[in-house]
Amino acid sequence: MRRLLDAFSTAFGSLGEHKLRTTLTMLGMMFGVGAVIAMLSIGAGAERQALALIDKLGTRNVVLRAKQYKPDELAELRKKSIGLSQRDIEAIDEAVPGVSFATPRVEIDPYKILAAGAKTTAQVFGVGERHPEVTAFALAEGRFFDKHDLTRHGQVCVIGAGVRRDLFGADPALGKDVKINDVWFEVVGVLAPEANPVAQVQGVSVSSSEHEIYVPSTTALRKLERDPMKSPLAEIVVRLDEKAPAGETGAVIGTLLDRLHGGVRDYDIVVPEALLQHSKQTQQLFNLVMGLIAGISLLVGGIGIMNIMLASVLEQTREIGVRRAVGARRSDIRFQFLVTAFSLALLGGLLGVALGVALGRGVAVYADWPTVVTTWSITLSLGVSIIVGVASGLYPAMRAAKLDPIQALHAE
Repeated sequence: MRRLLDAFSTAFGSLGEHKLRTTLTMLGMMFGVGAVIAMLSIGAGAERQALALIDKLGTRNVVLRAKQYKPDELAELRKKSIGLSQRDIEAIDEAVPGVSFATPRVEIDPYKILAAGAKTTAQVFGVGERHPEVTAFALAEGRFFDKHDLTRHGQVCVIGAGVRRDLFGADPALGKDVKINDVWFEVVGVLAPEANPVAQVQGVSVSSSEHEIYVPSTTALRKLERDPMKSPLAEIVVRLDEKAPAGETGAVIGTLLDRLHGGVRDYDIVVPEALLQHSKQTQQLFNLVMGLIAGISLLVGGIGIMNIMLASVLEQTREIGVRRAVGARRSDIRFQFLVTAFSLALLGGLLGVALGVALGRGVAVYADWPTVVTTWSITLSLGVSIIVGVASGLYPAMRAAKLDPIQALHAE
């Protein structure tokens, strides 16, 4: 222990004698470590966001979405297929193995939404009573629809947190009436606030429930105005059994709907489980490429450490000769220079950790991009910097240890 403390004391003393050179050498390690942490934090943040969005879709779901067409295209298309409908749900429930249940989603384009003298803009969806089982939103107040609401075409609604703020402010919303187009609905539930805005994952849009209103699907189809040429259902969410393979089941559903729709593929099939696997592969590739790019900075920093250590060997040649003459072993000289290299790498790495954390937070604040600085990224980058630093100091340390004491003493 005494030997180690003496080595560190000597190392810091030597580095302190050349402050500018030491600082410039540490900059390479600092920027390298900072770049690694910043890159990995951006990647981890993107991965967390993608996983959260995929979770909203539901990894045990298969989502069928009606395609969007121009008005002139719809007229010809409807001669062959009416689009996604309740008939499709019944066929899927009856004929596709591995399906637990399927639930609809009707999309309404409201021209006015009023309540308590206030108005707002929001998306309106008609959904089934089992919709909360296939999506990741939670109620803050009240309840969701039940089967009775759908059977009697109940004029009830569940509103998002943003809609509640727009229409009622801080006042209670439960039991109040909301007018959607020309139909009044009683608020029976309010959704919990949601952090994620409208976003996309692998090209699939995932919306936030903040500014959404949910009504029973039967009520939406019967009492709210819709474009008759559009698909009756905007979306069908199919919940799979635990052991059902999502990809294969999705293919079976597609084959069934192709027959029901007269061979017209007027819908898209989204398999969140496949999106999850693709997202993970993309993220791994991103981390690898970004890690390699940032690792180049660490390599440059290691070259800088080797350079300053070689210069130190030349400057301290006579000192090395004196130490060898008074009894220092080759291993003592080698150990001293390795400790100096380790100290350089450690100091540069610690400064790099601070820089990387600051860069990660800066990106999160100014670019509105989620970043996550993990313990793993800090440990990895700091560990690699120390390994690179010590490895870079190994050759100069061995060179110093091999100096002949007599020749070293005669060096100027």
